[in-house]
Amino acid sequence: MTRLDVRRAARMTDYWWVLTKRTWRGSAISSFVVPLLYVLAMGVLLGGFVDADPAELEGATSYLAFVAPGLVAAQTMTTVFGEVTYPVMGMIKWNRAYLGMIATPLGVADVVFAHLGFVVFRVATVSAVFLAVMAPFGVFESVPGVIGAFFAQLLLGTAFAAPVYALSASLPNESGFALVFRLGMIPMFLFSGAFFPIENLNPFLEALARVTPLWQGVDLTRMLVLGTVDGPAAAVHVAYLLALTLAGWFAAVRLLERRLVS
Repeated sequence: MTRLDVRRAARMTDYWWVLTKRTWRGSAISSFVVPLLYVLAMGVLLGGFVDADPAELEGATSYLAFVAPGLVAAQTMTTVFGEVTYPVMGMIKWNRAYLGMIATPLGVADVVFAHLGFVVFRVATVSAVFLAVMAPFGVFESVPGVIGAFFAQLLLGTAFAAPVYALSASLPNESGFALVFRLGMIPMFLFSGAFFPIENLNPFLEALARVTPLWQGVDLTRMLVLGTVDGPAAAVHVAYLLALTLAGWFAAVRLLERRLVS
């Protein structure tokens, strides 16, 4: 497996910057409008019909305060899936950009690192917008909590990006992405605590939800935003997401190298 050279990977900044300038208009509207619509539809309109005790909403004083942090984490996940599925397959199989990159002094690890760095940038911009949209609704308990939630999205983003990148590098074609979205992303989006406490699920599904990366990110984001941080629980979430990131990183580099070089 090739060794990472951050200085070499940094030379790809121009490539990703040019790509961003050429494509940002396609995602600008969704990045700004979708968060607002989510908060209005799920938090304000639907939330107006939910009358629950804060003890039943993990300490949130309203359904809006409960669902908004979950939506931030869910948006992070969906953003990552969009960036490391078809785009990765395209750079391997369709436009073969990766082959051009590794024909230079760049190694496979440099290519993966640069691509994941771009994904983190995308997550940062989307999360910053989402948190800014939430600010007028009065769901934040403190500024440090919001800043912590922002950095939690970066960690959650890498915890999804690296393993899904590895999966994309291992698939022979794009047909497998249908299962990835239907059996992976969508069930996590619906049943990992973003919209309702997972205690409402049956014991087996609750246990299954607790081991998903999204629930780890949702719970961490929610406790930071609501100011109900449980130190040991937060440490477990961070350790889980870091371990998933590292495992995904090594798998991504190895699988992409096997795909391009072997």
